[in-house]
Amino acid sequence: MTGQLTEPTPNPRRRGLISALVLLAASCVVVALAVVLPAARSDPYSRNTLQLAGSPQRGEQLFLINCAGCHGIAAQGLVGPNLHGVGSRKNSRQLIQQVVSGRTPPMPRFQPEPQAMADLLAYLRTLA
Repeated sequence: MTGQLTEPTPNPRRRGLISALVLLAASCVVVALAVVLPAARSDPYSRNTLQLAGSPQRGEQLFLINCAGCHGIAAQGLVGPNLHGVGSRKNSRQLIQQVVSGRTPPMPRFQPEPQAMADLLAYLRTLA
């Protein structure tokens, strides 16, 4: 031996396994997108809410009763964030999901009737 390093010969079985795993992962992503995105868009609660015209005045009343304890009477933020300009940061579907999901503790899950949610959205849109 002359001290030369030789590269190991690639294992064709190993390459095939890696290729299969990459293909499986890509397939899972495609299936997830094909199933999850349409399901999110066809959420009946969001769809029903978005078809309704909301009243900012009724929305403000709902806000004061249900949300002002954490977001402040003027939506300026206390425990919860300041909501002024939230309509420019999130679209209506995102706002609905934020309210009903409770994904950001300490915000509780809250799912009012679709008309009440439409009213709340109308009020949130008035916060500049």
